[in-house]
Amino acid sequence: LVFLLHACRQFPGCGNIVTFSQFLFIAVEGFIFEANFGRKRPAIPIRYYFIMVAMFFTVSVVNNYALSLHISMPLHMIFRSGSLIANMALGIIILKKRYSVYKYTSIALVSLGIFTCTFMSAKQVASDSSLNEEDGLEVFLWWLLGIAALTFALLMSARMGIFQETVYKQFGKHSKEALFYNHALLLPGFLLFAPNIYHHAVLFSQSELFQVPVIGLTLPIMWFYLLMNVITQYVCVRGVFILTTECTSLTVTLVVTLRKFVSLIFSVFYFHNPFTAWHWLGTAFVFVGTLMYTEVWNSLGPFLARWRKRPKEE
Repeated sequence: LVFLLHACRQFPGCGNIVTFSQFLFIAVEGFIFEANFGRKRPAIPIRYYFIMVAMFFTVSVVNNYALSLHISMPLHMIFRSGSLIANMALGIIILKKRYSVYKYTSIALVSLGIFTCTFMSAKQVASDSSLNEEDGLEVFLWWLLGIAALTFALLMSARMGIFQETVYKQFGKHSKEALFYNHALLLPGFLLFAPNIYHHAVLFSQSELFQVPVIGLTLPIMWFYLLMNVITQYVCVRGVFILTTECTSLTVTLVVTLRKFVSLIFSVFYFHNPFTAWHWLGTAFVFVGTLMYTEVWNSLGPFLARWRKRPKEE
């Protein structure tokens, strides 16, 4: 996270080169070790992956674009943390699912939390004293466009999750295969952003030189940040996919939720982002609501009961 935040802070429009580098690395690794240099046929028909890829590409690009529309990284994280709730809402509409009152309450909490943080961020943008009235209005309008972009990406991501759920039900779960195709098939789409990627590659090459510890290699510091981000992102993505095969969806959701929370807290303290008491209250609503949705309390109940009995048995 530090590497990504440093890059976005120094070059706000560098999201495309960061995402492209991550996708290229995962695609090359998957082509060698999963697709066996193209000799292994996919278990899921390729047309389904093309649909997933179109949705995934749209979500990634829109989320990256939102960062250049005066959307702060903390607000970006908070907004994206509502993906679980968006998926639930679309599941009700599309798949006709029904949930308990407990889970509907979690929807209300997360929605309230996102609204609180969004509203307070809007007040900060609108009252920026360093801008004159005309510039302030223009910035605020671009910020509203950023909020619209985040909302669209949130709903599209939820729709993609529902589509994946139906595909995996039909053909089975193939996490490593999905990881490879969801990244490899997306690579041609980055041709649309080739000028932007090349521009930031030049800017990265002009950044100050940095000597990598231990190996002593000297390279521009932004390329070092990018390399570290690619490696850590690969470990993170691969870990999530492994987790989905080894643990229940509840555990996966809980781990991802806690990771987002830690990332949010870290970004606030590390970069001194403006975060009021209202932001903290909204953040608490979001994450408590998300934990309620996962019903982690019900899972911890039997564990705590066994733990309490243990001293008596001994």
